Order: sequence, then C-alpha cells, then structure tokens
Amino acid sequence: MAVKRALISVSDKAGVVDFARGLHELGVEIISTGGTMKAIADAGIPVKSVSEVTGFPEMMDGRVKTLHPMIHGGILAIRDNPEHVKAMKEHGITGIDLVAVNLYPFRETIAKPDVTRAEAIENIDIGGPSMVRAAAKNYKYVAVVVDPKQYDDILERIKNDQLTDEFRLDLSRKAFLHTGLYDCAIADYLTKQVNGDNDTLPDIYSMAYVKLQDLRYGENPHQKAAFYKDPEATGGIAAAKQLHGKELSYNNIVDMEAAWDLACEWKDQPACVIVKHTNPCGTALGSTALEAFQRAFDADSKSAFGGIVAMNRECDKETAEAMKPIFLEVVMAPKFSKDAFDILSTKKYIRLIEVPSSAKAELQLHKLSGGLRVQTPDNSAETRKDCKVVTDRAPTEEEWQALEFAWKIVKHVKSNAIVLTGKDVTLGVGAGQMNRVGAADIAIAEAGEKSKGSVMSSDAFFPFGDTIEAAGKAGVTAVIQPGGSIRDQESIDMANKYGIAMVFTGHRHFRHS
Repeated sequence: MAVKRALISVSDKAGVVDFARGLHELGVEIISTGGTMKAIADAGIPVKSVSEVTGFPEMMDGRVKTLHPMIHGGILAIRDNPEHVKAMKEHGITGIDLVAVNLYPFRETIAKPDVTRAEAIENIDIGGPSMVRAAAKNYKYVAVVVDPKQYDDILERIKNDQLTDEFRLDLSRKAFLHTGLYDCAIADYLTKQVNGDNDTLPDIYSMAYVKLQDLRYGENPHQKAAFYKDPEATGGIAAAKQLHGKELSYNNIVDMEAAWDLACEWKDQPACVIVKHTNPCGTALGSTALEAFQRAFDADSKSAFGGIVAMNRECDKETAEAMKPIFLEVVMAPKFSKDAFDILSTKKYIRLIEVPSSAKAELQLHKLSGGLRVQTPDNSAETRKDCKVVTDRAPTEEEWQALEFAWKIVKHVKSNAIVLTGKDVTLGVGAGQMNRVGAADIAIAEAGEKSKGSVMSSDAFFPFGDTIEAAGKAGVTAVIQPGGSIRDQESIDMANKYGIAMVFTGHRHFRHS
C-alpha cells in the first residue's frame, strides 16, 4: 500500500518530529493540527493545517477541528468503490492513507489529586477517537498508528512497501484496543462521579487491563497465563518493581497478593507474613523488621520453606542476613536497603520485589463461566470496642491484644479457617477445610504444646460446640468469632465449662477465593 498523505495529531509528542521528517523524506504530504503542527513546522518540515484542508478554523477551544467531511471522507472512503471515488471527486476530497493519532491524557488528568470534574471532562477527546476508529474501520486502505513506539517500523515498511493487509489489520486491532481502554477509563470515572464513595456496583463493569507480561505458564505447566495491570492503579502488586531474580510465575503472583494484603493490615508496627499456597503459615509483629521476620519464620519454619515473604517495612541488612540461608521464592518490601540488596542478590533465583503501597481498596473480580463476580473488598476491621463478650469471663488485656491480632489474620485464611496465636505471632493455622472442627484440629496439632495459653479466631460461627471443646482440651484461653449460629448457646456453655473467654464480632470473614 502506497502512502501519499498522512494526518498526524498527537497528545503524546514523543518521536513525532522524527516521524514527520521521515514521512516527508519519503514524499508523504503531512496535515496536522494545533500543537502537533507547530512542533512539526518549528522543525522546518512542510506541514498543512487541517483548517486549510477543511476551509474552517479550529473553534470552540479546539473542540471542533477534525470533525469534517474533508477529513473523515478522506479516511473512510473505500478506494475501489466507484461511488466513493465519485463522491470524493465531486466534493474535492483527497484520500488520507495514514492516521497517526493518540488521545488527550484523560487518565493522567484524573490521577491528579486536585483535579476538578470540569478539567476531567475537558480532557475527554472527541475528534481523536473518531479519526482512530474511522481509520481502523477502513484498515484495508488506511494505516492507523496510536503507539509512538511503532513509528520507526512504520517508516521502514512504507519505504519497503510492506504495509500489508495483515499488518494493517493488526494496527486496526491495536487502535480499537486503544480507544476501548480510553472509553473504559471515562466510563469508570463518570460512574464514580455518580456513585461517589458508596458501595454501589456499576450496572456494566467496563474496566480494561493492559498486559504487563506473558508468564511461563499458569497454575500448572499445561495452562497459558499472562499478567495484566489496571492502567489507573498506582500501587499494589501490579505496580511492583522486580529488582532481582528469575521471572515471576502465576502462582508467585497469587501468593504475593495474599501475603502483601495481610502485611498491609498493620501500619504502626513492623509486620512480616510468610505465605504458602495463598495461606499465611507464619505471621508476626516485632519491634524491628528483623524481629518480625524471625518470629514469623519460627512460627512454622517447615512450611516457610520456599515461601513468599511480605514485610511492611524496609528490608535492611540484618533482616537480609537472616533470610540468606533460607530458601525463599519471593521477598517483598516497600524498599530494600543497598546492603540488603547486595546480600540477597547473591542468591541467583530469589525474587526481590519493591511494592508501592496501594492508594485505595479495589473491587475484587473473579471470572466464572459466562460472567464475572464482583464484590467490594473485605475492609471490615473490628476491634474490641465492636465485640460483645458472651461468656462468664471477659478476656484479659493480653488476651484482647492476641484476639485482635488473630482476628486480622483469620480473614486472610481460606475458609473454613481457624487460627491460633499468641499476642503477636501465629502458632497454628487450619485453612480451607470442609468442616470447622477439622480446621481447628489442624491448627491445634500445628501449635502443639504452644496451644496452651493461646487464643483462637474463627472466620465464621461455630455450628456446634465441638470446636470449642477441642479448643478447651488443647488449653486455648480465649476465642473470637462472629457468632450468629442457632446453636451459639451450645458454644457459649462449652466455653464457660473450660473457663474460656469468648467474644462475638458480628461480622463473618469467609475467604472462598
């Protein structure tokens, strides 16, 4: 396909002058608008204004400039359709063979903390998407370019007459993805403007995601997988930076999310979480990052082998030295000191990941056959003031501290979930069991002798008194659970029998996926 005439109108002007120069050197006539035209003209490259083509000035603060038959007729005409060719001749329309357009920076605008609605609305591009979609629709006769990274390739293909049908089809695909992503951002922003900060879920969920990378495989080697990012996200796992180590796997990313989500439960004290197969095998607080890590590792050193570590504080030299002898898949932290990086990067395969804090809680999405499940995040964070003491004995101060600690952890464990802890360290975790007493048996067995004097948290109510009986026999002294069973009194009576202090939170924390 020969390119004789090109329209260039870009918000992102990276590389546009060199691109225009290359087109000019290949004998291509260039038409342009506003700031793009000025940049090209200032570089001494011949360029014709859109106004000269349409016979109308840019007007209404640039809102109206390319929305004209002289432009869209030149883009949309089917060149081997006699009626189209006749219309072009009758109205003096010249074909446009290449459209290089990218759009107003809407996402960048709404990301500003003090942006007004009026500013956001003004950065909704109209003419740009119209030209991109028109060119993409007519890809058989027009090449459309939305990504500055493709400029060099386009120039080379024009030079060598390699703008093939298949290549232009691929350009069309990318163009529609570009405008689709743009429209999703606008729809998402306007939905939030209408719904505000309430928990209303949208009638149509339109968010689009951008691929960060292909992964070696999915949960298993026979499954394909890729990692995508929400273009609006500024924190969290998708915004993390890998400093060292081999490529992340699908399962690494799943476990990283679980670990980081739990580590972020604590803001005012160093915390460390070690996750295996999405469940925390060790969680601890400490006066330092080192102490938090050592205590989390010691909580279940067997399961921690090959684990995913998340810390809510900088990984320093001392913590790195403690980690070095241990086989760990991933270490995540807000920052790594130079010494820590130097120590851990001597291990060839360990992944070192810096994770920026998430700016806001996001809706949780889970694909299913033929649809999508969407829910608000489990942000409920009950403290002792929200709890109701239901037994003869109330918790002691130390038990209250342990119960609050255990309650934060259990909502991050797959249901049915039972967690035994001390004041600030896990002792036993029973995850993902088909019955609650089975989960308790696992947690108690894992804690062993440490279950004596521990506290127990349960993500949902006890349907029978058997779990409390097992806790009493193991030496558990206090229990935190949602309550709400028709047999609550059976559990209360069992707790009183063993002298256990039990509190109800009124909130369940199932974690099924």
